[in-house]
Formats: sequence, structure tokens, C-alpha cells
Amino acid sequence: MRPGLVRTLWGLVRSLRPRQWTKNAFIFTALVFDRKLTDVVALQRTLLGFGLFCLLSGAVYLLNDIMDREADARHPKKRLRPIPSGELPLSVAWAAAVGLPLVLLPLAFALSTGFGLVATTYYVTMVLYTFWWKHIPIIDVFTIAAGFVLRVVAGLTLFPVARFSPWLYVVTMMLSLFIGFGKRRAEIVLLKEKANAHRRVLEGYTLAFLDQLITVTATGTLLAYSLYTFSAPNLPPNHAMMLTIPVVVYGIARYLYLVYVQGWGGAPEEALLADRPLQFAVLLWGAMVLGVFYWPYGG
Repeated sequence: MRPGLVRTLWGLVRSLRPRQWTKNAFIFTALVFDRKLTDVVALQRTLLGFGLFCLLSGAVYLLNDIMDREADARHPKKRLRPIPSGELPLSVAWAAAVGLPLVLLPLAFALSTGFGLVATTYYVTMVLYTFWWKHIPIIDVFTIAAGFVLRVVAGLTLFPVARFSPWLYVVTMMLSLFIGFGKRRAEIVLLKEKANAHRRVLEGYTLAFLDQLITVTATGTLLAYSLYTFSAPNLPPNHAMMLTIPVVVYGIARYLYLVYVQGWGGAPEEALLADRPLQFAVLLWGAMVLGVFYWPYGG
């Protein structure tokens, strides 16, 4: 294979942002919290849905990078991305950004009609975000949060769900808003006086305003999750789920530490993949949830 072709293919893969595919893990919410993790058919269908959403979100990232290529070229980190750096030709990027949804959305409908509708709604929402909504303060972060909620909804369309609490929608929304506002704060701190030149929406934010939003959404996340642990009808009657609250508190506190002290937060997926204490908190929370729902005496 010619070196130029290999370079282009590698640039295309990088532009699909595999590191950010961890966000699509929200599709597994229904599988885990409806106690269907041991259901082979449900697991297979959820894995297929996860794969489709990874590629579909990758197509959105491609489109976003195409539209932001000039601003990204002035960013200290984003200028190294394949499109602004010239590693991935614009013609190839456009072909993939248009072609992938044309293939993936019919496959989504083939998996299930409901999943296809949710996937289409997600894609249309993200396209609107790319062209318009990302320039509107507050609406930009709410749109990103809606994408996470749609991932949770997508998981519910892949198999019959008997036990699922609406509180999980609220937790997902508040958590994604918290992370989204933290990302905006990190961008302003990183870019300083050049922030407005790189991302127009940053004109509508100040550090003081974002600090208030982060406080509100962090509090809302903890409150919604706590209410879920002792009021959701699908939980085991022994109230063991409440034991996970301190772990969630630590996870949020650790993320705040990364944003405010370490200056992270501009790329939340990098924080998750690089910070060992945060990884430990996520893994411990996951282990505790599995124990609560799947341990023989958990229910």
C-alpha cells in the first residue's frame, strides 16, 4: 500500500476520534440497569448499536472538523488534527462525512425502527449543532447534553425493557451539562484572549458565569443521582445502591480538581483515559453497580 494512501487512511481514522467513542457507552445504560447484561440477544444488539453510534458520531466529528478547519488551525492543540494539518485531504473528509450516514442510518433502521429514529434524531441534532447551535451560548452545551440523553434512549430501543427509571435521564442530562460547561471553562483558560477568535460562542461566557453553571450542574447531578438511588422503583429493596453515592461524589470532586487545579477539561475523554484516580472511581462505581444489580443477594 502506498505511503500516501496509508497516511490518508490513518488521518481518516483519527478524524473519526476513536478516543471519544467512550461517550457512546451510554447506550449500555438500559442493558445494565434493566438487568439484561446476561441476556445474550440483548447484549449482541446493544453491541451492534454501540458500533453504529461510534461510526455515526465519527461522521459528525468529521463534519465538525471540516467546518472548523480554519479556526482549528489557530488552536494550539487542534491545529494538529488531520484536517487542519493537511494530513487528511478535504475531498476525502467530505466524502466520508456524507457517505457514512448514508450507509449507517439504513443499518440503524434495520436493527430496529426505534433505534433508527433515535439515530436519525441524534444525527440531525448534531448537524444543527455543527452549523448553528454551537454558536449560541448555553444552547450549545444543552445540545451536547441532548446527544448523551439520546444515546441512553437508543439503548432502550434495542430490546424489551421492563425496569428503567426516568431518573437516569435526569442524571445523564445533568452530568453531561456539568462536563460541557467544564469544557467551555477549560477552553477559555487555555486560549485566554484568543478564545473568541477560535470559538465564537465563547464570547457569551465568562469564567465567573461558567463557575456558577458548573456549581449548579454539579449539585444537580449529585441530587438527581441520590434521588435515583433511593426512589427508583427498579432498584433492589435493600437500598444498597445508596452505597455508590460517595463514589459519585468523589468522581465529581476529582473532575473539578482536574478542571480547576490541573487545567484539564478541554477534552473530557482524555481526562477519563489518562487520570488514574478518576479511572479508579469509574471502575469502582461500575463494580458496585454490577454487584447491586447482579449479585445473587442484591435483589
